[in-house]
Amino acid sequence: MYVRSGVYKQKLVVTRSGSAAKGAITYSNYGSEKVILDGTGLTVEGREGLITVNDASYIHINGLEIRNYKSRANDTAPVGILVQGAGSYIQLTNNNIHSIQNTAAPTGKSLRGRDAHGIAVYGTKAPQSLHHIIIDGNKLHNLVLGSSESLVLNGNIEQFTISNNRIYDNDNIGIDIIGFEGVAPKSAFDQARNGLIQGNTVYNISSNNNPSYGKKLPNDSNAAGGIYIDGGKNVVVERNLSYNNDIGVELASEHKGKATSGITVRSNVIHSNRLTGIALGGYDKQRGSTTGSSIVNNTLYNNDTSGSGSGQLLIQYDTSNNLIRNNIIAAGSGNKMIANEYKKNTGNVVDYNLYFSPGTGAKAQWVWKNKSYSGLAAYQSGTGQDAHSLFVDPRFVQTKSFDLHLKSGSPAIDRGYSDRNLWNTYDFDGKARVSGKTINIGAFE
Repeated sequence: MYVRSGVYKQKLVVTRSGSAAKGAITYSNYGSEKVILDGTGLTVEGREGLITVNDASYIHINGLEIRNYKSRANDTAPVGILVQGAGSYIQLTNNNIHSIQNTAAPTGKSLRGRDAHGIAVYGTKAPQSLHHIIIDGNKLHNLVLGSSESLVLNGNIEQFTISNNRIYDNDNIGIDIIGFEGVAPKSAFDQARNGLIQGNTVYNISSNNNPSYGKKLPNDSNAAGGIYIDGGKNVVVERNLSYNNDIGVELASEHKGKATSGITVRSNVIHSNRLTGIALGGYDKQRGSTTGSSIVNNTLYNNDTSGSGSGQLLIQYDTSNNLIRNNIIAAGSGNKMIANEYKKNTGNVVDYNLYFSPGTGAKAQWVWKNKSYSGLAAYQSGTGQDAHSLFVDPRFVQTKSFDLHLKSGSPAIDRGYSDRNLWNTYDFDGKARVSGKTINIGAFE
């Protein structure tokens, strides 16, 4: 169905499915005409979308502006587009979603009750899942989210792609892939999994003026990740740009005894985030773990701008059997490379990375299992990690404009570990991962 230009102050609920034979049911703007769904004055009942897709398949929502859906009531959650239940082959593309807000005062010690989403996909059935979900080319901005997220997949969801979206100027997490929250009725299925997060740009995401993280504002919580995998499984996070957020990319599980696992973070550019560039593991001993994941061929630059000491890479509680390799890890004035203050850290391998900071190499700092080291040699000797790594200027094209491509002659060129699993992947620009003798260190070939 093509929709002609206009401002439509109404909700849309989709319950009827298309089919593989006859095609998807499509709601799209006509030609270049501007179609606006405006929620001004509409009530919000519980978790409710301005557009809601219930238990439907073969649905395509494209090219709409979705705005001004707001609540001031606790325990309501306005959503720009909400997909829930079970279904398949759903596409949300090229929509502009903004000014979705919950401005209720958070309540209780946990400061709950204030929630909203730009896009929310909830797999609430089992064993039937939501699968083959594509979320591509959307803008999500100026969202007031409380305890919730700009774009979230939660529960029994599999085989998804989140690509080429621009997510910015929101007061909580940009992209979140969640498990173990009881969204699906059977625990074995309660985990978003087997997906791809590719080519997104996420910036200006912060909880510091969000009262769900501390009523006195700004609260300096620095808790909102640009991209967050919280209990997800088997997800590739590649070729994304994440900057000016609280955390660039985070892999964690907020549920004790549960793990985020099988995540690959590769060929991303992550810079100028307030707390850290990449974080993995639980933020305290009451959380879960991060295991069996790979952090490879990323470029991290000038993170920890708040001066927290969390460095470019923050390894938290209960991390095991993770691989951290072929990354450029370049600090700002804080000189902190890796911060790892927890001793529950087993089987992790860190190697073939390039480190740099603006001071002398002796000022560069690493913390590993709560022991501090100054200089790469001391850290290598004390930990047995990073035996093949370098401390040298990577020779970025232009740091002032954050052009983190490599100049000719950069020591990162052809110095990475030649992992055959990477040979058929692509760098940040979409170029073949191997263009010279072997793999470069960092996000760019």
